[in-house]
Amino acid sequence: MKGRIIILVISLTLAGIAWVDIASKPKPLPFVVPKGWPKPQYDFSKNPLTDEGFELGRKLFYDEKLSKDSTISCASCHQQFGAFATYDHNLSHGYNNSLTTRNAPSLQNLAWQKAFMWDGGITHLDLQPLAPLTAPNEMGETIDRVIKKISRDTAYRRMFKAAFGNQPINTKLTMMALSQYMLLLVSSNSKYDQVMRGEASFNLPEKLGYEIFNQKCTGCHPPPFFTDFSYRNTGLRLDTTLNDSGRMKITRESKDSMAFKVPSLRNVALTFPYGHDGRFFSLYNVYDHYRSKMNVSKQTDSLLQKKLPISNYETGQLTAFLRTLTDSSFIKNPMFAPPGYDVTPDFMNLH
Repeated sequence: MKGRIIILVISLTLAGIAWVDIASKPKPLPFVVPKGWPKPQYDFSKNPLTDEGFELGRKLFYDEKLSKDSTISCASCHQQFGAFATYDHNLSHGYNNSLTTRNAPSLQNLAWQKAFMWDGGITHLDLQPLAPLTAPNEMGETIDRVIKKISRDTAYRRMFKAAFGNQPINTKLTMMALSQYMLLLVSSNSKYDQVMRGEASFNLPEKLGYEIFNQKCTGCHPPPFFTDFSYRNTGLRLDTTLNDSGRMKITRESKDSMAFKVPSLRNVALTFPYGHDGRFFSLYNVYDHYRSKMNVSKQTDSLLQKKLPISNYETGQLTAFLRTLTDSSFIKNPMFAPPGYDVTPDFMNLH
């Protein structure tokens, strides 16, 4: 009898240990590739998505104390209601009232990108946050101080343990958590997508704009991402104040002078102003550039050597189509909102 009791106690103890072990494991979070889209570039096997990792990344993304003066977060320059770009600002405000030197790009569909920044200077998503965190005109902090701030916070210690176990809080895990949040920023449910899935129909201006777009724009902005992720000189003149020569800063080759990454046109109605430095405040400014104001040179992309003829009529139809790329479910998804919030700002009619 005594032996049976001992066996029972041992069994219950082992069962309890197993239950604790199972309960402490992070819950896998699926990454759904939209139908018809290619395989992502990001290697999820090295950073598996989990509920706990995503929530940790979301907290980090919205936390202002990661900046030097605790006033700026990642979300300060990447606002959900602006498709995670800086709404209505050509340049963003950084530490100590400084300004960035480039327009903040929209954060969407990052799992399919091989390189980041307007010049492609960062080649892995897990490394990308280091640039704004440490740039003196952005968040202005050192990564060592960021890790110290996080490590002193009991809530962060608890969340890191839930996401990554008993590993010490460090730069690698912090960047992986931020990646887990950003990887889920998938925009694939615009009216365009619904039309492609047979769930909606274009009205006449949208249909005509779609036809014009396929004739004149898909060379650089092919679906489903509405960018080919290349770097092109589109006839922009150098801003002599910013002196940003684009891709050439990375490659040091003159052929890449004034070449910048082709931006995605998804949610383009929300991501103005446009261009690497936000010099175009409306789509009509962009149209005017391509049809009459380009600075054509030998470095200008071969598709644009003769500029891009667009009539006034075509600009209207193109604009109607481009507005179908707005993904309202993306910009209002509570999953991407700040921790503790149920909805994103809806004080503007964004759709």
